[in-house]
Amino acid sequence: MSPDDLRRVTSMHFTKRRTEWLLARWTGKQVLAAALSLPSDPASLAGIEIATILGGDAQGAPRVLVNGRHVPVGVSLTDRAGWAVCMVAEDAEIGCDLELVEPRSDNFVRDYFTVVERRTVASPPFEASPDLLANLMWSAKESTLKVLRTGLRRDTRSVEIALSDATPAHGWRPLVSSTEEGRQFPGWWRRYGSFLLTVVTGVECDPPRPLVEPPALAAARPSHSWMSNPVVSQRGLDG
Repeated sequence: MSPDDLRRVTSMHFTKRRTEWLLARWTGKQVLAAALSLPSDPASLAGIEIATILGGDAQGAPRVLVNGRHVPVGVSLTDRAGWAVCMVAEDAEIGCDLELVEPRSDNFVRDYFTVVERRTVASPPFEASPDLLANLMWSAKESTLKVLRTGLRRDTRSVEIALSDATPAHGWRPLVSSTEEGRQFPGWWRRYGSFLLTVVTGVECDPPRPLVEPPALAAARPSHSWMSNPVVSQRGLDG
């Protein structure tokens, strides 16, 4: 890790937050090293940073630094239940999100989805359970809000997800995300066992390509190891 990485992680006192941050950053460094044709030894990975923008409209969005220099590449990180994903795009804004297929209440759907989306959950364009549809919609919204660089500071109902019954391309199904200002963002989604993965981009893109085939996520099982030790001990913070 870089000195900034170390300062950031040692300030985290809750195991869940620390574990997720480390997992996502490790995944991101490995993916960026491969995407940018950089070495993947520990010293080289320490020079790759996924920094967080502080202040302004893009507060919280990631930016890539290699040995302190900004690299103009789109990057997005997501983690869920012990697994992390990093998506990289050249010359394109990108947002990705990983979710579990888990129960979602009627109140959740009513509070966070538009009228059109609620109709889609009730009557999808392809065979799917309401829980899959609700988590898929939510994940696609999260991915879109990352592209917009607002995160959940923006009302989720200001973004509307449209799904398609088109034939999957290499396992990925298309989606379109529209904002209340009239902007449209193309995207893709697919299911890996208990997980749903969505990606939304600022321009038309082919479906994502994994670094290895099949990706590890294809055999992933949810993990919540942090629950056995929810607070990081001082020894853990010191290394």
